[in-house]
Amino acid sequence: MERRTFHLLEFPKVLAALASHAVSDDGRERCLATVPIEDDGELALVTARTAEVQAWQAESGYALPGWPSLSGLFGFVAGPHAVLDQDALVAVRDVLSAAMSLRQALSGFVSRGWDALFDLVHGAAYPETLAAGLKRCLDPDGRLKDESSPELFSVRSEIRSINQTCTKKVKDFLQKEGLAPYLQEDYITISSDRFVVPLKTSFKNRFPGIIHDYSQTGETCYFEPMFLVDVNNRLQELRYEEREEERKVLALLTGYVRQELAQLRATVELLAEVDCLLAKAALASALDAHPLLPAHGSILRLLDARHPLLALSAGKDVQAQDIALQDEQLALIVSGGNAGGKTVCLKTLGLIALMAHSGLPVPAAEGSSLPRYAKIFAFLGDEQSLEEHLSTFSAQIRSLTRVWDQMDAETLVILDEFGAGTDPAQGAALAQAVVDSLMEHGAMCVCATHFPGLKAYGLSNPRVRSASVLFDPATKRPLFKLAYDQVGASIALDVAREHGLPEEILRRAEQNLLLEGGDNARILNRLNELAVDREKELSELRVEQRKLKEKRVRLQERYEQEQTKAMERLTAASQEIVRAWREGKIERKKALADLAAKRDALAAEMRPAPEPETALTLDSLAIGERVRYLPWDKLGTVQDKDLKRRQAKVDIGGVSLWVEAHDLGRSAPLQTASPKPRVTVQAGAGDHFSLDIRGFRADAALSELARFLDQALLKGLSRAEIIHGKGSGALRREVHAFLKDFPPVTHFFLASEEEGGDGKTIVEFA
Repeated sequence: MERRTFHLLEFPKVLAALASHAVSDDGRERCLATVPIEDDGELALVTARTAEVQAWQAESGYALPGWPSLSGLFGFVAGPHAVLDQDALVAVRDVLSAAMSLRQALSGFVSRGWDALFDLVHGAAYPETLAAGLKRCLDPDGRLKDESSPELFSVRSEIRSINQTCTKKVKDFLQKEGLAPYLQEDYITISSDRFVVPLKTSFKNRFPGIIHDYSQTGETCYFEPMFLVDVNNRLQELRYEEREEERKVLALLTGYVRQELAQLRATVELLAEVDCLLAKAALASALDAHPLLPAHGSILRLLDARHPLLALSAGKDVQAQDIALQDEQLALIVSGGNAGGKTVCLKTLGLIALMAHSGLPVPAAEGSSLPRYAKIFAFLGDEQSLEEHLSTFSAQIRSLTRVWDQMDAETLVILDEFGAGTDPAQGAALAQAVVDSLMEHGAMCVCATHFPGLKAYGLSNPRVRSASVLFDPATKRPLFKLAYDQVGASIALDVAREHGLPEEILRRAEQNLLLEGGDNARILNRLNELAVDREKELSELRVEQRKLKEKRVRLQERYEQEQTKAMERLTAASQEIVRAWREGKIERKKALADLAAKRDALAAEMRPAPEPETALTLDSLAIGERVRYLPWDKLGTVQDKDLKRRQAKVDIGGVSLWVEAHDLGRSAPLQTASPKPRVTVQAGAGDHFSLDIRGFRADAALSELARFLDQALLKGLSRAEIIHGKGSGALRREVHAFLKDFPPVTHFFLASEEEGGDGKTIVEFA
């Protein structure tokens, strides 16, 4: 896809908004480098990861810790003799720590089924040896630990010993010689990396030693007594040895970096990718957006679509609109007044298409669909150029000509007032020809126009759909909504009046319109009013539909909860009955009867109430139609209708009655009972006990299975067989799922091939 389209649709602004949610430089670079994905499999994978990260972040609230960029480090370690310093190694440790934090945070959600995300995070290579080495050698503050090597530990131990020795010697010397009055401060310090005594400058010549420095005021000199010279010299040697040992440790850790450089790069790539994915989740939250996977063969159907940049700046105040084509349609022609939102509609489609093809969540409602586009071309705005001697019209033509050979069935073309800037009749004819030719190539086209000819073409061609931007009938202000299968007036005079053009000019323009016979505004305004009313009704219906859907979900959840509780009560009651039978408190027949009663009570409790029969209207009744007379719950036949009295004459078993239409209901066809499959229970020698449920539906089979298991338990058997057949395996899976939740069953498995193989399950009891 060409960069020109990206800039015309302002795709870089979306990427900048995405990058603002990243926590690292690597993540921000990854966000800004996002482009439409050409490979179908890769796009599906990225879209799946986006959806899974969005769900994970919403559930866990996880925030990826930041980490420093290692781009300079990778170039530095390419040198064979380069050794990383402690700061660089601390940066590497921070990167590995962030990756480990990510792995651990995601591990707690292994049961969610987020396979694409888990494969990304846990499938990436990780430098185990390097991570272990850094953990062993670096303390939390980034300093090398004494335990980094035996030699370093030995050197530092001796340095600590010398420090203690120096301190003791100086204190003993000062006490012995009574030198406390000559000291500026009562402590030993370090100057020029040697232990010294802060001595008053006026007494500097009274003792043999070396002066290393003076304080800023000049009142204190830092004096090294002669008895410390040998000790300080040894300390210098140890400091040198310490630096050498530290260099060896750093060289060792640098070697680990070189050894696992590929794994370290993979870890950085993983963090950058996850940072970008989490930025997508944050962008989705800001836009109230959802992942949308474009698919070959899908129709264009964007529900409640909002322009992404407007949604970012204005939030939920942005007016949403549906952008949709019907089956077999390849073009959408949008007409209507200036400043009514035609160009915004075109840009919304183009930008959402770019985002979806880049794996970004889009501000459109769930249930939307989008075709797979390999190329998207946008021709928007005034592209005239004085330097290139191009007018508005010639610039449009040259831009389209440049890419015309690329048009095919996987192309989306966005045309904003194509053909403007020349004679209206010729411009409309040219625009219509372009749309026709694009559809012949199989390309999809969305076009905004003011040309009357192109509007009429949109209404007359079945492969083209027309839509009009709506205006408030009273105020003439735009509503930024589309009404489909109609055209709209340009209302140029109303827009000019709104922007302050003198009334004198407007009156003359209205007179000119009347003289030219071009005043079709009344008809189009009436169409606009009807469309606005229809949109209001549709909006109200959508609200009611959403409420009903939410109510249904709540009722379904409540039903499932009650069903779970009822099953728990049945299980507990059944266990109590079996326990009483085993203890001899009740007889076998009594136990079976009690178990059956409990099951029947549960079935009655969970059986849904019969739906009330829908009453009929008189107009919907036909002579000779079979109906049900609801007060008597009897079937009858319609013989006549009295439209004045609003009654129907119905024959019910030879008795004719005039009845109200609302007392009649549809007569459901009599359903013949299907023959039930036969349940076979075979009791053989010993504890051989089997049930044959082949041919049963799942619910009936499980009911018989429950009775069979009760009988097996009451007989005191340790083993039973269930013959369910092979088939598709659906009945076998239902049986196994039931057995897993049946407490007395300790183990079950498929029979051997000699005994029936996949068609039989062996059950063992406690």
